[in-house]
Amino acid sequence: MIVKDELQLTEAVLAETERADDPRLAEIVQALVRHLHDFAREVRLTEAEFDASLSIVARLGQLTTPSHNEVRLMAGSLGLSTLVCLMNNGTEEAPTSANLLGPFWRQGSPVMSNGDSIVRSRTEGPPLFFTGTVVDTAGRPVAGAEIDVWHASPIGLYENQDPDQAEWNLRGKFFTDDAGVFRFRSVRPSGYPIPVTGPVGDLLAALDRHPFRPAHVHALVYKPGYKTIASQIYSHDDPMLDTDAQFGVTGPLIASYVRHQGEPAPDPDVDVDVDEPWYSLDYTFVVEPGEAWLPTPPVTAKAETRIADSALSIPNTRLIAYQFRLNRQMVHLDMRATSYPHEGAPRLGPEWRAG
Repeated sequence: MIVKDELQLTEAVLAETERADDPRLAEIVQALVRHLHDFAREVRLTEAEFDASLSIVARLGQLTTPSHNEVRLMAGSLGLSTLVCLMNNGTEEAPTSANLLGPFWRQGSPVMSNGDSIVRSRTEGPPLFFTGTVVDTAGRPVAGAEIDVWHASPIGLYENQDPDQAEWNLRGKFFTDDAGVFRFRSVRPSGYPIPVTGPVGDLLAALDRHPFRPAHVHALVYKPGYKTIASQIYSHDDPMLDTDAQFGVTGPLIASYVRHQGEPAPDPDVDVDVDEPWYSLDYTFVVEPGEAWLPTPPVTAKAETRIADSALSIPNTRLIAYQFRLNRQMVHLDMRATSYPHEGAPRLGPEWRAG
């Protein structure tokens, strides 16, 4: 077809999709073409803007490596990851605990026994004892579910970002018992800034958005006969709950850390005395009947150099002080900070300050 005008062009492209053998593929591609073309017409996209857009898309792929996934990070920053999750999991009458997978899951975490510690190298921070229960939408325990858990260190880095952490540090795989329960020991995580040295950071800076995520613990729940869910359990007292850079927080996923002092810790390691304040966190994961499947791992290996180093020393041209209101206070966040402190977490100096 010889193209005559804008609308005929769209019709020509759509016509070329009709030969697809897979009707679902045809449906998706046709909708994509219609929306892309309509988007370009709506904003009257210029040639310079189109050129810049292609460069951004190319850079997303170029920056995605075995230890970093810029594409998934962008999907979260645009709210697309959460949208797809909300559309595909649970109902208003029977919600589940599904949430974002995130860009830091690695497949193949070591299988561990209930109560084991997932701390594999020196990791400063208050001890955390996590108890999880997996139930179905009727409240019945789900035994034998495979639970992959992982979280960032108290300085805001996952082990795949940080060569100083041992392989698989703060990661592990557990199985629920007959009561649907699994338990592990770790350290309390902190919130952190997502990597900001690529297109995602450019977008946040252009929109005057901060890059921080609230503290959370990840879990991937897998059991044949039930729909696999990724979940994130957020700290109830985190100041970033309302402004998560990845739009991941939903009400049912907020849980309370309970502080203990002068109390015996549950199942402490035989060679480690818990003589400091420690935290417990209990959460019940809800799954629904459906297909058990495993997502494509966003990352597969550790970085050879600390992937967040560039985020800790952003060039002067990218040093942006984000200001926003939290609890009627003006809080200034300097992007050089790698975490905001909770009790017992490492302090990084004056980057966090209330004004």
